[in-house]
Amino acid sequence: MKNKFSNNILFRFFREAIIELKKVVWPTKKEVFKKTTTVVISLIVIAIIVGAIDFGLSELIKVLINLV
Repeated sequence: MKNKFSNNILFRFFREAIIELKKVVWPTKKEVFKKTTTVVISLIVIAIIVGAIDFGLSELIKVLINLV
């Protein structure tokens, strides 16, 4: 006799999700640290570049406004 939950769509979804999660190859701590460091450094560099461009354009606009 089948379990009464076996036909339940939600139950089947979670059962299949657990099966798929067992197949996942998780990264090592070293890999996670390396990739996280890369992302953080990239974020800082891009923030500095965008900040510099923003500051430069703001100063340019101030100069142009003062000329008028």
